[in-house]
Amino acid sequence: MRRCACKEPSRRSHIVASLSVLSLTVALCGCSQPLLVFRGEVSEAPRVVEEPVVTGSIEKRPMSFGDDLVEEDWRRARAALGVALDPQGNGRPVKWDNPETGLHGTVNPTGLPYVAEDLICRNFLASVVAPGRSRFVRGTGCKPSGGQWTLKRVRAATKTERS
Repeated sequence: MRRCACKEPSRRSHIVASLSVLSLTVALCGCSQPLLVFRGEVSEAPRVVEEPVVTGSIEKRPMSFGDDLVEEDWRRARAALGVALDPQGNGRPVKWDNPETGLHGTVNPTGLPYVAEDLICRNFLASVVAPGRSRFVRGTGCKPSGGQWTLKRVRAATKTERS
């Protein structure tokens, strides 16, 4: 009996097919190998050193309507500022005075409230009247919702700005 060469695979074709499968397996397994990363010794996380609460430096004085206002003057002027700049208020000038020092003045909102950087802000023109002298201060007050008004910008008003 004679064998047909076309029906039965030769030994050589078995070897070629086996090598092809082996080569393909090695190539694919090489792609799925984990990447090894070597690190130095594992050490503790760096310790966080807390900043001291008091540094010993002089605290910056908060902005006000001027250096000639003592603490009680500014407390009264700041109360008037809060009422005058209130977005729910009537937009009219609010007076303040301190009989002990003789200083008094008004805070007059000069525009509608607006929002800037998540703060409610409003521009104003304030007067500070002392015995023998007076001045006007133009500025912007801002506060967080439910917070206290702080001055973001203050400058002396010129004569043309007052009219």
